[in-house]
Amino acid sequence: MTGFTHAPGSFGPKSPDRPAPSALLSNVEAAAAYFRSCAAPLTDADVRAPSRLPGWSRGHVLAHVAGVADAMARQLDYAARGETIELYDGGADGRNRAIEEASVRSADRLRADLDAALDRALSAFRDLSNEGWQAPIAYRGGVVRDGGLALWRELVIHATDLGNGSEADRWSPQFCEHLFGFLSARVPAGVRLRLQPFGMAPLVLTGKTGGEAAAATGSTVSVNGMATDIAAWLAGRTPNLGSLRAESDADGIELPKLLPWPSGIPAK
Repeated sequence: MTGFTHAPGSFGPKSPDRPAPSALLSNVEAAAAYFRSCAAPLTDADVRAPSRLPGWSRGHVLAHVAGVADAMARQLDYAARGETIELYDGGADGRNRAIEEASVRSADRLRADLDAALDRALSAFRDLSNEGWQAPIAYRGGVVRDGGLALWRELVIHATDLGNGSEADRWSPQFCEHLFGFLSARVPAGVRLRLQPFGMAPLVLTGKTGGEAAAATGSTVSVNGMATDIAAWLAGRTPNLGSLRAESDADGIELPKLLPWPSGIPAK
């Protein structure tokens, strides 16, 4: 298992990497509003243009986010009945087909699809009782709250991926802390990653060998920089040039290679 530890006393009873349901709902609503604002000015030519994701146009990004929102609404619909269902209709293949088919639509159609999906998902989250946030869902074998965290991540990160003005430097400290915890799964085996974000408490992520064994025997790499740049790097995005410094045994080194993003779709 991966590990995620902070300096003693740096957090209260509620860990910032997993905000309480009321705070999470506010975060998702704000992220949805901002993502819509990023999509609003896009023309047909704009949505055909490349996004910051290799091989994807902005239309692919819009179609993907709409698909995630629909998928999370579907998770909540089934959870309310005490049932679970796979994240995407048709699994990973169904997801990929839907993105490709939708990506070539007009900007207006893509926005309409996005708005409908976000409205459905937000309505489902707003209607939750306190107990509803803990209902099991298929996504990552978790609960509804995990689905809310996933939608928050997708909205914030993919707003930056659109490449039309939004940058990772607008990510909030709370969002960065959430990514530090969630993306600890990307730390390679035998690596002890000490993050030192400016103005925040340092924290340690341990690789898949995990726990005390990794802390005792694994190599330690310190990464220093702005929290947003560290979070962008962990998320597989490009931080500001020269903004991060990695060290091991007091020597400057290259940033370590990370494992793939932790997928919400089980491998076959």
